[in-house]
Amino acid sequence: MLNQDLKMEKFTENDRQELMNMMIEFFSSEAVSTNGNPEIFKSTIDNCIYNPTYVEGYILKFKNENAGYIIIAKSFTTEFGKNCLWLEDLYLKNQFRGKGIIPYCLDLIKTKYPDYIFKLEVEAENEHAIHVYKKFGFKEFPYFVMHT
Repeated sequence: MLNQDLKMEKFTENDRQELMNMMIEFFSSEAVSTNGNPEIFKSTIDNCIYNPTYVEGYILKFKNENAGYIIIAKSFTTEFGKNCLWLEDLYLKNQFRGKGIIPYCLDLIKTKYPDYIFKLEVEAENEHAIHVYKKFGFKEFPYFVMHT
């Protein structure tokens, strides 16, 4: 049963090396179009731990094993006139996939932030993830995201 086996704990300094390893694996996978780099990962972890005003990080522990992590970033969307949570990173190690962990965690986050709209980016080729997100209620936008 997931609610007994899964814990979602805020990042701590003790998680740093494990998080770095998972981020390297995630950002070198086909699920992400950029490779990231250790300086970006370090900055992300630092902000999640020491300056969590706009970003929160959660390590996922399944039966006390590090299973993955989730990073959320807080913002406001004028498009919907409400607060927004960007689901920045959703990562699970291979051996923990297919157990319903990500939908369970999304439910926990939605319960914590009930009046927020959720947004995320997903690679078009990641059909399994798209299927999971659509089951959770995510819809595709008819535009693409740009950045500087």
